[in-house]
Amino acid sequence: MSKKKNDSVAGKVIAVNRRARFDFHIDERIEAGIVLQGWEVKSLRDGRIQFGESYALIRNNEVYLHGAQISPLSSASTHVVPENTRLRKLLLHRREVDQLIGAIERKGMTIVPLSLYWKSNKVKVELGIAKGKKQHDKRDAEKDKDWQRDKSRIMRDRG
Repeated sequence: MSKKKNDSVAGKVIAVNRRARFDFHIDERIEAGIVLQGWEVKSLRDGRIQFGESYALIRNNEVYLHGAQISPLSSASTHVVPENTRLRKLLLHRREVDQLIGAIERKGMTIVPLSLYWKSNKVKVELGIAKGKKQHDKRDAEKDKDWQRDKSRIMRDRG
């Protein structure tokens, strides 16, 4: 008799940073692991995260997630003092860290988290190497999105 794998958690998106796609041109995407404490994993299972204003920074050739707020559950352990917005270390290979350092130093890019999701019972962060948009770029993107929506309406009504 074979054991059934619990696929309800695997591949499930925890949170998406929609603001990042509006504020930045995303050039490249990298998947990274994240170091979490036990109460943080429980809170993520409950969907208690806000990381719209978060970003990744590099210190001593290590990458950290800054500004992500994970709210603790009320049923958390009494002996643990939860810190909502602590720096969380991201787990990357050495060559990926070197690639990020090169993009930041040479090209003036930034690293933004795009989404947080489960992958085989582990939490993963999708990072984007991005360049900030100017105000006119945001307006152009909004116009293009509106035109695509109108175009699809017109085509649907005619066809």
